[in-house]
Amino acid sequence: MKKIQNTLKNYSIILAALVMSSCASTRRHNEQRATCIPPEKLKEDVDYAYSKLQKMHPQLYWYISKKELDHKFDSLKQTFDEPLTPLQFYFKLQPVIADIREGHLALRVPRKKFTKREIKKLEHKKGMFSRFEYYVQGNHLFIVENKDSIEGIQPGTEVLSINGIPVAEYMKKYRELISSDGYNMTFQSYFLKDVFFNFYTAENGFADRASIETLYKGKKHTYILHRENKTETDLEKDKEQEKRTPERKVNDYVAFSNSYNRNFKFLDQDSTTAYMKIKSFSRDHSEQFYKEAFAKIKNAKTKYLIIDVRNNYGGSLQEINNLYSYLAPEPFVLIKPSQLTSRLSPLRTNYFRKSSAFQYAFKSLAYPTYVFSQTFSTYKKDGKVYYKMKADKPTQPNKDAFHGKVFVLINGGSFSASSIITAKLQYDKRAILVGEETGGANDGTVAGFYSYQKLPNSKINLPIGLLLVQPNIDFMNTRRGVIPDVTIPDSMQDVIDKKDPQLEWVKNEIAKDKKHQ
Repeated sequence: MKKIQNTLKNYSIILAALVMSSCASTRRHNEQRATCIPPEKLKEDVDYAYSKLQKMHPQLYWYISKKELDHKFDSLKQTFDEPLTPLQFYFKLQPVIADIREGHLALRVPRKKFTKREIKKLEHKKGMFSRFEYYVQGNHLFIVENKDSIEGIQPGTEVLSINGIPVAEYMKKYRELISSDGYNMTFQSYFLKDVFFNFYTAENGFADRASIETLYKGKKHTYILHRENKTETDLEKDKEQEKRTPERKVNDYVAFSNSYNRNFKFLDQDSTTAYMKIKSFSRDHSEQFYKEAFAKIKNAKTKYLIIDVRNNYGGSLQEINNLYSYLAPEPFVLIKPSQLTSRLSPLRTNYFRKSSAFQYAFKSLAYPTYVFSQTFSTYKKDGKVYYKMKADKPTQPNKDAFHGKVFVLINGGSFSASSIITAKLQYDKRAILVGEETGGANDGTVAGFYSYQKLPNSKINLPIGLLLVQPNIDFMNTRRGVIPDVTIPDSMQDVIDKKDPQLEWVKNEIAKDKKHQ
């Protein structure tokens, strides 16, 4: 008994030490975030960031020449004539990073860190801005959904200013921080509506109230928003949403938005048309989802399949390779061999990043195996270095592969893996793409896995993609997204009225096709 008591006492001491260490780390981070950095140190960080990009990024000058990028970094350094905080520095350096036009490449915003107590307090409060759904048009921000009927604000209301600062000023500032792949024309507005208040709170913090000036049907109005406390019912609902039932696992339930990443249903009583909505290629339980969905499609003898990847920012290559196996009429290769800058690149992925003490100990034991496997995961061909990937090898069609007509819905929020699979489907003439130009490039992107670099003075994180990932197609070199076969944009009013012109077009085409059979 005494031995158990001593052991428990030791664990308590260790736990207390970890808590104190965590608090001290949070305090140091926030102190550093508020500290001004001298101009010479800022210039060192710029040089550090550029040197790491040149060393690790396999396609740095895809959309911008070396001469032009050199000039941009040199010009930036000339602007440092006074000390800046890390956040101020971020707003100067990130626009230059965005000019590289690689959508996956971006500095991490140097945010304030919260203690566990502060996080717990925020968890017991409702969001203030996050309870609305937004629509971005140019430099205008509109509310298109108000689920909780906060202050009676109507869908279609434009937010003109927040605490007296015009929204247009924020829009101009934040647009410079975002880039798509290449010269894509659709991504920015979709992404900006999702991250606008991430940037805003990084600058202004999590306040408990805000004044917003609005415009609706020609009339201006000022509302005071409050960060309300959650009721006991709200907290119970939160707990319920966190439960992982078998259905939630297979459909990849997201508690934050109370929605699923994957949905499947038939659109008609005779099961002629199947509809599959995929919000993210998260890979979690995806194999089971596709196995069940395509088995239902086969048993129902479905003739038409609609795959909806609108607002899908991408994810797992393994998942899209598996999905393609259910659509392919013959063996296929999804992507071309993925290029690296050197054979050492896979070892620059910050193996111990974000590891707890236990995880660090376990990873330390496994590290030799990790190094061995990564060392033999690369190969050289024609003077270039490539990484071995399952998706660049021939894959057989699944036994339950669908052989009917496929329509794919896309828009500016279809990015990364969504663009890879849609470019391949279009090239292979396996699907009709309907909607808007995708946010990700037709000819591939740089992502895969990352090396997380920390700038030495500002301590800002810079994740650098290490793999050039490209669909196995003949490249068009348009430096744009995947262009749909049938272009059908939607409007803000469509969103407000919950109309879906892209899906309706496909349904009409299917109805016409049925009549001619």
